[in-house]
Amino acid sequence: MDIQLAVICSLTFAIQLIGALAYAARIAGIRTGRIAMSFALFNVLVLLSRLSNGFLGPFLASRIESALAQGTGEHLLGDFRLVLLSATGATIAGTLLIPTAQRWFCSAIGQFQEHRSISRLLLHAFARGGVSYLRKTATAPHLTHIKDLTKPRGVSWQVIVLNVLAQALLTVGVIASLYAGYLYPEYRVTASQLSAIVNGLATLMLFILIDPQLSVMTDDVIAGKVSEPIFRRTIVWLSLSRIAGTVIAQLLFLPAAWLVVIAAQGF
Repeated sequence: MDIQLAVICSLTFAIQLIGALAYAARIAGIRTGRIAMSFALFNVLVLLSRLSNGFLGPFLASRIESALAQGTGEHLLGDFRLVLLSATGATIAGTLLIPTAQRWFCSAIGQFQEHRSISRLLLHAFARGGVSYLRKTATAPHLTHIKDLTKPRGVSWQVIVLNVLAQALLTVGVIASLYAGYLYPEYRVTASQLSAIVNGLATLMLFILIDPQLSVMTDDVIAGKVSEPIFRRTIVWLSLSRIAGTVIAQLLFLPAAWLVVIAAQGF
């Protein structure tokens, strides 16, 4: 693995990790009762994760342009699959860190509520006391959360399947569009622009069909209509569906790239 590929994989890992940890903000909102603040934190993390996908484009495009110029692009398929594997690894790591992250977010919400300052919150987090707190609150997921997955959950199977599809499209959108440009260099500019359509569709699915379901369920927990264990179980299911989406992205990669080629030719 060369330095450029290592940077791309690291950036992918960071983007997916942020997105996976966003679910912990929801749990923190339930525990602290600061729903509006937790929603703001959740939206910031999700927006950061989804928009950061665009930063992968220049790195991947540069790699493709170099391969085309040198006439050696056989390695690109394996490289891009390694990038997708980084996304899966980050999502798994983020899911395992949710119990720890929700404790951090609970503390962050309390600190922000007291000081009303992002800068003071960051200073507290990186101070000696803050780092010590982060280390002490680290905890592993409980096996009971996995055993309880057969119990009732707060969202339907349709929502979980839609989340799998949306996460798969978000994961593969930019990469497949750029790889399509390598398959047919004559259409690589058009193909690269089509990634915005794929990611836009996935983002609309998340904001219109999935995120509102979780928001309504959060209100139901506060109102006492839904128990906190069911809510946490829902978060586990959504996290697992996110992992499944990144795995399915591996299967969709080549078909998606050829579909982009066909679409680019149509334009």
